[in-house]
Amino acid sequence: MLFNRRHPPDWREKLRITLWPRRSWARSGKYVAKRIMRLTASPHAVAAGVAAGVFSSFTPFMGLHFLIAFAIAYIVAGNFLAAGLGTFIGNPITFPFIWAATYSSGNFILHRKMGEGDGSGIMKLADVQWMDLGWSGILETMGGIWEPLIKPMLIGGIPIGTVFAIGAYIMTRAASRKFRDRRMKKFEKPSKPSSGPKKNTNNNMQNSAAE
Repeated sequence: MLFNRRHPPDWREKLRITLWPRRSWARSGKYVAKRIMRLTASPHAVAAGVAAGVFSSFTPFMGLHFLIAFAIAYIVAGNFLAAGLGTFIGNPITFPFIWAATYSSGNFILHRKMGEGDGSGIMKLADVQWMDLGWSGILETMGGIWEPLIKPMLIGGIPIGTVFAIGAYIMTRAASRKFRDRRMKKFEKPSKPSSGPKKNTNNNMQNSAAE
């Protein structure tokens, strides 16, 4: 195509853009919000989809957030595209806070002390090369980090993710309705045309007949 880049970005450039978009995170967030508001689905479907994406971002299963969001969106009759956009809440800036909150909350619920069992659990998860592992390697790795890391993050992520998902649903549904009402008023046409031109037309016809 005419405006395609001459040299497509390599994996390093794609990784850099993922960690720090060209538009900056603030502009990217505004773009995602506009995309969500312009979806043609019902306000409930849009809000439920966003809530599904937000909730999935609080699970510790990195790389599976889209699939989890789509599955939840299907259950709650949410929009799939809105669910994908809702996962934007989980990004390199917010993930450290999400992981810390879910990990500490999970340990609190399980009546554990922070780092009990294996204090290097989070570092282990970050160092795992999932794409290079076979199914047996994935299962073996998951078995090694499940108890010290995945389990507390999953248990802690459920209540926190639920709270954020409910908040996202309420705000998105209200914003979607408000956006649609504004668009309806903008494109609404006057119901009754003015009667002035008709009178002038009738007078002109009478004058021409008299002549």
